[in-house]
Amino acid sequence: MAQDDIALIGLAVMGQNLILNMNDHGFVICAFNRTVSKVDDFLANEAKGTKVVGAQSLKEMVSKLKKPWRIILLVKAIQAVDDFIKKLVPLDTTRYFQDLKAKGILFVGSGVSGGEDGAPYGPSLMPGGNKEAWPYIKTIFQGIAAKVGTGEPCCGWVEEKAGHFVKMVHNGIEYGDMRLICEAYHLMRDVLGMEQSEMAQAFEEWNKMEVDSFLTEITANILKFQDNNGKYLLPKISDRAGQKGTGNWSAISTLEYGIPVALIGEAVFARCLSSLKDERIQASKKLMGPQKTQFEGDKKSFLEDIQKALYASKIISYAQGFMLLRQAAIEFGWTLNYGGITLMWRGSCIIRSVFLEKIKDAFDQNPELQNLLLDNFFKSAVENCQASWQWVVSTGVQAGIPMPCFTTALSFYNGYRHEMLPANLIQAKQDYFGAHTYELLANA
Repeated sequence: MAQDDIALIGLAVMGQNLILNMNDHGFVICAFNRTVSKVDDFLANEAKGTKVVGAQSLKEMVSKLKKPWRIILLVKAIQAVDDFIKKLVPLDTTRYFQDLKAKGILFVGSGVSGGEDGAPYGPSLMPGGNKEAWPYIKTIFQGIAAKVGTGEPCCGWVEEKAGHFVKMVHNGIEYGDMRLICEAYHLMRDVLGMEQSEMAQAFEEWNKMEVDSFLTEITANILKFQDNNGKYLLPKISDRAGQKGTGNWSAISTLEYGIPVALIGEAVFARCLSSLKDERIQASKKLMGPQKTQFEGDKKSFLEDIQKALYASKIISYAQGFMLLRQAAIEFGWTLNYGGITLMWRGSCIIRSVFLEKIKDAFDQNPELQNLLLDNFFKSAVENCQASWQWVVSTGVQAGIPMPCFTTALSFYNGYRHEMLPANLIQAKQDYFGAHTYELLANA
């Protein structure tokens, strides 16, 4: 008689850790992997002594599952998912319809965030898809998810088809957050000339302030870390950053839906530029920039300005992310609970921060809020940071420091707050050379 509560296909690090998490919460899991030897290795090592069982084939796997089958695919996007679905569908002999719903398969696409630590101890989960599936998986998903506040799970039903989109936006914001911190670090290092220990201390102090977050915390830890020779590791690490698909997808979506989420785009492009290491080495020998001079201002004051610029830019990053979610909801007819989404991001996920509580408050107070910048708290926060933000950007530009995300965040803010932008000249030019016509102002 089938006894297993759920099966998971895909035994990479995240898959293994999620299985161990579910086991710790009392669920019986069947593990399967396309390379079957990984199942045996997992059971003999990481899962040794647990109730986790393995399967040598998909047929064996489903034979061990309670009805209705609950199967998690934790494999590479698109092709691998399609391949496994095609293999699983024939095993359900009572249904032979064209799509998954017609075959009786309730498909759920769930974003998962938290990294290797989040998977075993409680990830952030963002499920969406066929809502009929939610009662069957709710106990498991909310049981293993991270908990915040008085025990609220960082997991709730998102909306049909929206689970992975919400995760994509989360990852886009993550790209922006990571780049903003890099730019703050660059200013500390090359403008203020701070030592590594000083920078670590600064980020530790910032982690008790408005920019308190997981990424701020680990930045301090990374800056402090020394190798076996007692030397700081960070300066030895290559400055060539790779990228996965989620940042790209977020940037592409902004163009597709016509939403100016420029900060995520610039974060992606900054990684692309970093990958041109060999070209940059050659360019550094030929291309001139401002002469390096010693900073002559008040270093402590400017460090505070950098923190404020980081805070204001983070607000823009999240504001743009929710703009993208709102536009997608319009495009697809989704009803998204933005406060609920924020709750899912408050624990375990990479962008978790105290900052998110304020976003949740904003959407709880006004679910129809068009933009975070129009909320009183965030309006005041950006206004209080504005002078420092402008000073940091102008100082960095004069020093020749690349700050694509600080500058695009400030440009977005300045553009968003302008009633009249110079795009009227674009309309006029288009009409001049192409007879495209133009739209007149209502009061013209």
